Amino acid sequence: MIYDVLNILKKEASDYLDSIESEGEVVLDNVAKADDPGAGLSDKVVLTLLSMEEEATLKNKPNHKVVNGTTIHKSAPAYVNLYVMFAANRNNYDKSLQDISSIVEFFQDKTFFTQSNTPNHGTELIEFKFMIDLSSLRFEQLSYVWGVLGGKVMPSAFYKVSVIKVEREKVKQKGPAITTIEETLNHIKS
Repeated sequence: MIYDVLNILKKEASDYLDSIESEGEVVLDNVAKADDPGAGLSDKVVLTLLSMEEEATLKNKPNHKVVNGTTIHKSAPAYVNLYVMFAANRNNYDKSLQDISSIVEFFQDKTFFTQSNTPNHGTELIEFKFMIDLSSLRFEQLSYVWGVLGGKVMPSAFYKVSVIKVEREKVKQKGPAITTIEETLNHIKS
């Protein structure tokens, strides 16, 4: 699911840049390889996953459902938020600034993604729903991110992608639904 969501973001951003006749191409890759000539990231906008966190507020949902009188137990889904970066690794600094401006414009206009408002998403997902919000980093955080990535600072935009549902389809257990409860009382004589 995470890979599919990132591919949807890549495709949507790339399609938008094409629609405004920008020469920028968006690729999903590790921006830390931007200086590697063999990586093929030169003159591109690079979408990179920086980190993810569990959305704890959605953790306590039931992990079972009743279908035709049968209780089906599955592992509870994990809900995660992704932190991503679009970095413009263009050969021309002006083009980098234009591409990042265009990326910000696009995601300011389209912050909510579903299968109905993103029909040609290019993945096998049947159902999805997530939001994307611009995330501001303080100068120290920005310096840390680029230091960890080991690269030179380039025009970039950071986003929080909320809430991705990651669910395994494997059924853990099936059984009949509980329809009655019997009670037995034992009296203790003193």
